[in-house]
Amino acid sequence: MVSRRLVVSSSVIATALSCYTLGVMQSRRGDAAMRAVYDAKLDSIRDEVRAQSDRKPRTSAVATAGTSGRADGTASAAARARMVAEIKEQLQTEMGLLPVNLLRDRRSSFVELYSYDTLGKTNYGTAGYLGNGYFITVKHAVVALRDEDERATTRRITSVKIMYRGKEIPAKVIDTGDADVEVHSGDWAIIRTRELDLPPLHVDSAFAYEFADPIFRLGNDYSKGIILSTGYVGQRTANGLVTCLTDGHPGVSGGGVLDQRGNLVGIPIGRMQGDYRFSFILPIRPEMLRKLPAYEQPEPQHVLAAADVQQ
Repeated sequence: MVSRRLVVSSSVIATALSCYTLGVMQSRRGDAAMRAVYDAKLDSIRDEVRAQSDRKPRTSAVATAGTSGRADGTASAAARARMVAEIKEQLQTEMGLLPVNLLRDRRSSFVELYSYDTLGKTNYGTAGYLGNGYFITVKHAVVALRDEDERATTRRITSVKIMYRGKEIPAKVIDTGDADVEVHSGDWAIIRTRELDLPPLHVDSAFAYEFADPIFRLGNDYSKGIILSTGYVGQRTANGLVTCLTDGHPGVSGGGVLDQRGNLVGIPIGRMQGDYRFSFILPIRPEMLRKLPAYEQPEPQHVLAAADVQQ
């Protein structure tokens, strides 16, 4: 009995050892196969990287062989710059914008205006510089007109001054329109000081004032300095004025109305009673410049642009 049990036990052990040995050998063969596949993939990647490295010097050499490539790059950059400039100009036109640097430049062409009357009162407004010491403003800022009740006034303006670099400079009335009341097509005036170091405005008396044209107003709001306001052209009135919605605060009368090219195209002269936003503009007319000696009227920018297009 003992011998038979020993033989059976030995057989079972031998069989188990044989199975284990076969399993280990099979596992090693599988590992070897997987390692071979991995090594093959790794060798393939190395070959591809090596091939790419071998090609780079040749590509670089071709790219730097001549100057034509640089010329093409410069041309492309110039074309892109032109395209960007055209897009910016179109956006500014469509959205009714004006470059900030141009607005800042035009601001220095306007000054605060103050007049003093026989009643001891000080009145304030705005004036735009035309060069050679000449300014354009509104008549009611420098000449006492009729009162609102249509009666003649006993008030007289005794002196007119403008602010220049923090000091008052005396001014003389040179010419005026035919207005005898405010908010009138003849409510304009030309005054003169000594020649000042200010940039003169470009005047465009041919501006069409089409409905919804964007405009920019600069004026001495509430005697607090020159301030910017924007708006759009409304309608023409029966007495030759133009309506718009832009701030018409006290003091802006005589200031400037600019178009999108920065040209002076009008002056704000008044507002609707009780509504500071409903303003009236007096378009610039050639007769307003009749007393300016040797005044060289700049050719309107829109005419220059049309000539460039034709060329």
